[in-house]
Amino acid sequence: MITPGALEGVRVLDLSRVLAGPWATQILGDLGAEVVKVERPGVGDDTRAWGPPFTRSGDAAYFLAANRNKRSIAVDFTKPAGAELIRRLAQDSAIVVENFKTGGLVRYGLDYPSLSALNPALVYCSVTGFGQEGPYASRPGYDYLIQAMGGLMSITGQPDGTAGAEPMKVGVAVVDLFTGMYAVAGILAALRHAERTGHGQHLDVSLLDCQLAMLANQAMNFFVSGKAPGRLGNAHPNIAPYQVFASADGFVVLAVGNDKQFEAFCQVAGKPALAANARFRTNEARVANRAALIAEITALMATRTSADWISVLEAAGVPCGPINTIDQAFADPHVQARGAAEAVIRSDGEAVTLVRNPLRLSETPPAPRFAPPLLGQDTEALLRERLGADDEALAAWRAAEVI
Repeated sequence: MITPGALEGVRVLDLSRVLAGPWATQILGDLGAEVVKVERPGVGDDTRAWGPPFTRSGDAAYFLAANRNKRSIAVDFTKPAGAELIRRLAQDSAIVVENFKTGGLVRYGLDYPSLSALNPALVYCSVTGFGQEGPYASRPGYDYLIQAMGGLMSITGQPDGTAGAEPMKVGVAVVDLFTGMYAVAGILAALRHAERTGHGQHLDVSLLDCQLAMLANQAMNFFVSGKAPGRLGNAHPNIAPYQVFASADGFVVLAVGNDKQFEAFCQVAGKPALAANARFRTNEARVANRAALIAEITALMATRTSADWISVLEAAGVPCGPINTIDQAFADPHVQARGAAEAVIRSDGEAVTLVRNPLRLSETPPAPRFAPPLLGQDTEALLRERLGADDEALAAWRAAEVI
């Protein structure tokens, strides 16, 4: 039996597609909300076609990553009758999430002013590339573009003057994912306010704003020093040694976070004098003398295998680890013990494996109530349940290609 989620009874109308918006609504669904995903008839969310690989039904794996715990309805809201259906669903929803261009839903009467007039307690979250105002507000925004514009690519990649030096994007769409998570935090805050006061609000969540916020210490490095950080490859701008080193048979990540850990590393490596050296005694000194430090450690790390280093360093309390491929990561015994992967069955009978929501709540844990839906699989059932639609109404909407 599945434990009721923390957001049980909260209705979410999901007008978003691709990743940032769907990531947010998936989290809400994981936490127990009833999420209705509105898709274009015959086409669906763009990511259903972003493959290979594809499932047996023809949906791309990409789609599966962000759309569990949702019901899919196929409604063409560019048609007046379709827009009216969405407005009716919004009237008894607590949350609407959309990621159309700024102002793009006004023509359909699905913008915040229109829907809040029908439902004053509505929490309406707009996810865009650049926000609802500002000189770039009308521009479309994609993760890759925002990684570039927001500074992330300028600090990712090998340093200038080294092999393969160029700005690099991160291996997953982190701006979309950050934005989805910020959106969830904002939505839950606005929902708490709406439950307390009866008044909803409009959330303006932009990819660029979220990317800048997630620069974290690198942004502060700039503000404090006045100097824009550059690319350091696998090194850390504020800590040393904190990077990848080649072992005798591969690579090891060495993540020394304080002076005590550095002393322990030097003892294990048989070089206690390094920790006593004034150039390396403190983290500030190690960062200042990074080149000399890394030369010393590089030579040491090459003398043992990765397994040897990890064994002795872990025993000494020095943070370190292997660089796993994704298959190796999911095969890791700790990852398996934590149950990071879970199998679900789609409505067509196909079994798919998903990555489990990482939140561990003792009383209301996230649960895979619904597998990622087939396009429009819930249209008829949901319109009957929520709007009281009968056979005649459904037939008329189908004939008019509204559903």
